[in-house]
Amino acid sequence: MRPATLLLQTEGECDIDPERLLDVFGEQRQRFLTVLRGFGPEDWVARTRCTDWSAHDVVRHLCDANVLILRGSADDGTLDVAAGFDPRVTPGEWLRASAGEPPDTSLERFAATTEDLLALARSRLADCTTFDVRLPYGQMDWTVVVLHAFWDSWVHERDVLIARGDEHLTDDDATLYATSYGLFIAAAVASLFGDPVEETLELGDSVFTLTSRGDVTLAVDRVTTLGHPAAHVADALAGRARVDDALDAVPTRSRAGLLRMADFMNAPVD
Repeated sequence: MRPATLLLQTEGECDIDPERLLDVFGEQRQRFLTVLRGFGPEDWVARTRCTDWSAHDVVRHLCDANVLILRGSADDGTLDVAAGFDPRVTPGEWLRASAGEPPDTSLERFAATTEDLLALARSRLADCTTFDVRLPYGQMDWTVVVLHAFWDSWVHERDVLIARGDEHLTDDDATLYATSYGLFIAAAVASLFGDPVEETLELGDSVFTLTSRGDVTLAVDRVTTLGHPAAHVADALAGRARVDDALDAVPTRSRAGLLRMADFMNAPVD
């Protein structure tokens, strides 16, 4: 059953329907795995929208993300910016450990670690396990870390498929979760830069209400709207596409704040 509402906040309890999220995550991974199993040698070395990475690099990165969640039962600081994590650099450094790995081996590892990740998460939910993990913008419940991993996976799937000229087969719930988290983390980054965002956006079939003056809150309601395609906005916030007219109705200051993350991800590394 698809979530009718969703609440994300940096202070206070979030409401993301984690059981539904895990179902959506599993479905997204199975769709992607089906495509990847049809890849040949040229497909694996093809460039993606993540310009420094091939399709094979993307899959190895997603394996690393799986292992990170499987390994982390507490806040080990791996994703702590203050401890040196840089989303533009650190994931590339992790790839050194699997350099030279054949694509078939990476694909098998991707399928196996995905299965293990989803099984562990479902076990934690069944046991009512709670603990916090540090994300780049602060401490969050472990279920939000799973949402972070889903967003990363959904964006990288698009990186591979859109660069090939293929259609990205997604669904309404997957787009909702990915766009919601994209907006939430973009507002969190804006807040870190001192750019508060207070906006209500109609995207796809949902209304997204953002508040970020210190703490960041995103409330999402599923309603019938005529808003811009949500996937397009999610791409733009992640620095993968031009904003064009998707955020034209947003005041200049809020628009600039929401694009802080995209600007940062695309900025040259010293």
